[in-house]
Amino acid sequence: MSPVTPPLKWAGGKRWQLRYLRPLWKPHAERRLVEPFCGGLAVALGLMPQRALLNDINPHLINFYGWLKRGLRLGIRLEHDADVYYSHRTRFNALLERGRERSREAAALFYYLNRTGYNGLCRFNNRGEFNVPFGKYKRISYASDFLAYRPVVAAWDFSSADFEQLPIAAGDFIYADPPYDVDFTKYAKEDFTWGDQVRAARWLARHPGPVVLVNQATARIRELYGDLKFDLEFVTGPRRINCTGDRTPAPEVIATRNLDRREKSANRAAI
Repeated sequence: MSPVTPPLKWAGGKRWQLRYLRPLWKPHAERRLVEPFCGGLAVALGLMPQRALLNDINPHLINFYGWLKRGLRLGIRLEHDADVYYSHRTRFNALLERGRERSREAAALFYYLNRTGYNGLCRFNNRGEFNVPFGKYKRISYASDFLAYRPVVAAWDFSSADFEQLPIAAGDFIYADPPYDVDFTKYAKEDFTWGDQVRAARWLARHPGPVVLVNQATARIRELYGDLKFDLEFVTGPRRINCTGDRTPAPEVIATRNLDRREKSANRAAI
């Protein structure tokens, strides 16, 4: 099967993590991969599991992936033009208001807004309206035919739910990369709060199978994961998007549970 690249430009992309994740995943490749916060699909497309449950709280993201699975070709204008952008944004919000957020058109418009909006952000106001402004780029490469993704994602299940509602099996390999413990956490209508960070960490700590949890290594994250008996490794990753545009490398933590010593040694070699 030919590899494909992530179709969206996703804030907080995870492709940089693959060098650390592959040694941890390889001994478990027969398991189902579960991602409670799948985001831009960089990890799933990089690891290429045979089976996967890929979840995200953002229903518009999951609608787009659902149409990838069904076979998606776009029939809308794909131009890097402010007037086209704001026209498409207005149409997208109108579809949401009319209850047509699961339509093929909504999926196509979501792709366009993602590729054309500022910094690849996905942000909604308190009324649930997409409100990311136009992005100024030198050049944008758009795709209109996504049929190559159909065989890749055919055996993957997509869902949009709170992570605690996912049907997890004891043998699942869970990779979790929640919204980072930083100021910007509004990826959907709802914020991801510190309480959600604690809830996610405790939920993952109860899983009997392999767990890999990645976050920015703030002091309270290190304390939380340490108290829950995760094994912690520290790496340097690209800083997430923030209001200042700061791209200074930031310390990240890769927290694991239920992995044997050989797997952790392989990950340390990658670090």
